[in-house]
Amino acid sequence: MISRVLSAELSEHAGQRVKIAGWVHRRRRLKSVSFLVVRDRAGLAQVVGTGEDLPGEESVVEVTGLVTAAPQAPGGVELTEPEIAVLAEPAQPPPFDLYRPSVAAALPTILDHAPAALRHPALKAPFEIAAASVAGFRNALDGLGFTEIQTPKIVASATESGANVFGIDYFGEPAYLAQSPQFFKQAMVGVFERVYEVGPVFRAEPHDTARYLAQYTSLDAELGFVRDHRDVMAVLRDALAGMVSEVRRRAPAAVRLLDLTLPEVPAEIPAVHFTEAQELLAAHTGEDPRGEPDLAPAHERWLSEWALREHGSDFLYVTGYPMAKRPFYTHPDPARPGYSNGFDLLFRGLELVTGGQRLHRHGDYLAALAARGEAAGPYEGYLAAFAHGMPPHGGFAIGLERWTARLTGAANVRQTTLFPRDLHRLVP
Repeated sequence: MISRVLSAELSEHAGQRVKIAGWVHRRRRLKSVSFLVVRDRAGLAQVVGTGEDLPGEESVVEVTGLVTAAPQAPGGVELTEPEIAVLAEPAQPPPFDLYRPSVAAALPTILDHAPAALRHPALKAPFEIAAASVAGFRNALDGLGFTEIQTPKIVASATESGANVFGIDYFGEPAYLAQSPQFFKQAMVGVFERVYEVGPVFRAEPHDTARYLAQYTSLDAELGFVRDHRDVMAVLRDALAGMVSEVRRRAPAAVRLLDLTLPEVPAEIPAVHFTEAQELLAAHTGEDPRGEPDLAPAHERWLSEWALREHGSDFLYVTGYPMAKRPFYTHPDPARPGYSNGFDLLFRGLELVTGGQRLHRHGDYLAALAARGEAAGPYEGYLAAFAHGMPPHGGFAIGLERWTARLTGAANVRQTTLFPRDLHRLVP
């Protein structure tokens, strides 16, 4: 029995007879020779023979042949003297030619036919980068003593007051799809001190733009015994460095295919206070955003350009957002109570991460909810954790699809989302 070899491993078997398996990426017939390019999970392999009856593109095949040097072939080798076995033939052609280097199809066509369209190497590459990013996130936090947790996605109350939620019928009782694992990960700080989760979150917000989805993957972390939000920012920096490092290690072919320049994560990411950011914008943009409680997308872009120009960094922390724009569980700045011990991280012109220090005293939560005119009853299960003693803590959340979109330069977050869910799309 000849065991299967992946396309990327063929050069290690020069002069040997091996078996490959995959999809027919392309076929060509010349007068006295025929070529098959076979695609597997590792890349492409060229098969050279004399037969005229070649299986069609996207047929699933096994090919046994002799590994022969061929400088013009992928990897510098090809299979000759082939024996081809067809394992399955396509019932329908793909929505566009998968062998062409570029994709001419529009995004709706790609999304409508995702199971086949994502076989195209350039369309598959962002998801290889996303997978490497998740691995890097896990590796970095594992190394910092974090415990991975898994929390419910069906909850009894909204996680973040004021945000839209998806309501569901839970055996006759009202329930919701979780907007984040925020309540659970805070509670688990009281158990493990440092926790993280990779999982879906749901936002019933009627946005129909290139940067929002109704469901996305959140990389969440929460850590206890912090001095303030700056300890959280330091951990986020290490997580980002781990993500970039693992993309570089695990997905070099995808990086090359998309011609990406991966960012360097500085040892200390530059930071500006929200008020300082507003002063910079007022002084240099012709606009005066002072008095506004948030940054507009154009302001995020300008500040990112400023950080790259002044600090050589693709990343910028904006700290101290007004409390009015932060969730009720955010810890205020003791020196400036109208501002928070919270932050956003901007990456290449876009807000990528929100995080900060949380309240940790039971009485502070009761006061914060009362100040916002909210009853404590719906949050009873959440507040119970703080009634039993919780350390000062904080955390952050990274949107995986948004991160991958900025890393790859995708114009629309749907290009980096498997089977996206938005206002208009529920299938496939």
